[in-house]
Amino acid sequence: MSHPRLTKASPKPPGITMLQTLLLISLLAVRSLALDVQVPESPLVVLFGMDAVLNCTFSGGVPVFNLSELSIFWQVADTQRSVHSYWNQQDQLLYQEERFVNRTSLFPAHLATGNASLLLRRVQVADEGIYTCFVRVQNYSKAALVMQVAAPYSKPLVTWEAAANPRPGDLVALTCVAYGGYPEAQVLWQDASGHNLTENVTISPIANEQGLFTIKSVLTVVLEPNSTYSCRLTNPLLGDEGHAYVTISAQGMVFPPLALWVTVGLAVCLLGLLVALAAVCHRKIKESCEEMRAEEEAKELEEAKELEEAKG
Repeated sequence: MSHPRLTKASPKPPGITMLQTLLLISLLAVRSLALDVQVPESPLVVLFGMDAVLNCTFSGGVPVFNLSELSIFWQVADTQRSVHSYWNQQDQLLYQEERFVNRTSLFPAHLATGNASLLLRRVQVADEGIYTCFVRVQNYSKAALVMQVAAPYSKPLVTWEAAANPRPGDLVALTCVAYGGYPEAQVLWQDASGHNLTENVTISPIANEQGLFTIKSVLTVVLEPNSTYSCRLTNPLLGDEGHAYVTISAQGMVFPPLALWVTVGLAVCLLGLLVALAAVCHRKIKESCEEMRAEEEAKELEEAKELEEAKG
């Protein structure tokens, strides 16, 4: 009697337990509630004295939320000083840094749509830096952006100092000045051929109370006849801001050949006339002296003759 052949049953794949299912659902729920705060990646360049909008948006989290759940904090990243704060559906400015007082605001009508951007009025040089946008709606997230300040310079002005009648070979100091810009500008000196003149150049940036620069650059050159020099100013944030140039006409020291020979000829003629005049004067003086001597001798002979006749 044959017995039925027993076969080894293959193991069943492990099933997902109820606990695992609950953990997975919880993880997905947390991910769906994660808050995503976004700011521009590129630095924000703002003109000095103008208003700026520091863009910050948030998404994710609770699809529909009450503004009473929303908190927004703007801070200066390096000092963590408060720029602007908002919670309980109103601005909270008790701890706002003094220099931002009456210069900041959010956009209340757009908060519910995920707009946490900050309006900063009358931007100053001191405002330049990194700003952090903190947002909380049940969950919390943040992002940071860079704001740079730029101010255009005045048109450059080139002046020069030298002797009243500059000549080739003289040292001349050229000065290029521009005012009221930011950040510190780059100065390029060139000659008439476009060659970069980098030797003997000094640059002196001076900042005023507002942080704006006066740029003064001095170039010392050895003068050549009819020399032209240009000063070009470049703002690192705004690009080329203009240039100025100056042309110096120097009086040459070399005479043309014809003028040289004419001058030499006139000098020789004048010298000859002086020699001839001296010779004539000498002869005239000599003749006058001989005539006077002859008259004196004749007079002496006449007196001697009269004396002898008186004795006889």
